[in-house]
Amino acid sequence: MRPLAVLLAVALSLSAATVKLYLKDGGYHLVREYQVSGDRVRYYSIERREWEEIPLALVDLERTQAEVRARQERLRHEAEALAQEEQAERALREEIARVPQETGVYWIHGGQLKPLKQAESKVVTNKRRSVLRVLTPVPIVAGKATVELDGAASAYVVDTPVPEFYIRLAADERFGILRLTPKKDARVVQRWSIIPITQEIFEEHEEIEVFRLQVGEGLYKIWPKQPLSPGEYAVVEYTAGKGNIQVWDFAYRR
Repeated sequence: MRPLAVLLAVALSLSAATVKLYLKDGGYHLVREYQVSGDRVRYYSIERREWEEIPLALVDLERTQAEVRARQERLRHEAEALAQEEQAERALREEIARVPQETGVYWIHGGQLKPLKQAESKVVTNKRRSVLRVLTPVPIVAGKATVELDGAASAYVVDTPVPEFYIRLAADERFGILRLTPKKDARVVQRWSIIPITQEIFEEHEEIEVFRLQVGEGLYKIWPKQPLSPGEYAVVEYTAGKGNIQVWDFAYRR
């Protein structure tokens, strides 16, 4: 609803509202409107659908006016809330329109969208290292493995404990934010337990609770439910149990 429509709706609500014309004996008349003229009050009766009059001395005018003012104030607040909501929705639509069509992760910062560079992650076992570049399985053997990023710290630093991101998915996969575990000259994204014969993978990772808002086909807005503590993190997209993962790393430093 546009602001003009909001104001029009409020005006119509006020004009069509039923007013309680309170009496000093505790009763009231339901009226569409009323007018004070000298020592008389003229009002349009909702019940009888006609204009009537009553002595002003019988009317609790102060209570009647107070209730009318309270309702007008409530309607004004509702109109302002609706207008703010519409403005926020319009800003979100404009922001979404700026998200590139390429799959990836984009940090929302200062009214701008800043792309995160996809990290070159590696599956590390006792015998080999395999580079993960896209969402395709890599040759693995039964046992233990880790998904790691080279370097002790990300070059990409966010300046807020509650960063907001857009992620445009490459496929219909799981996604979220993980906290990375420090390792000598590296950061661990996931730990894998690989089952013999079936080659099924059980992933272990520290997942951050996030809000997820779908805003388009394959496009989501995500942000942490709780402020992040300083450390190394990554937005990830992966297939559970299949050894597919894409990583966009970042750090938060107070």
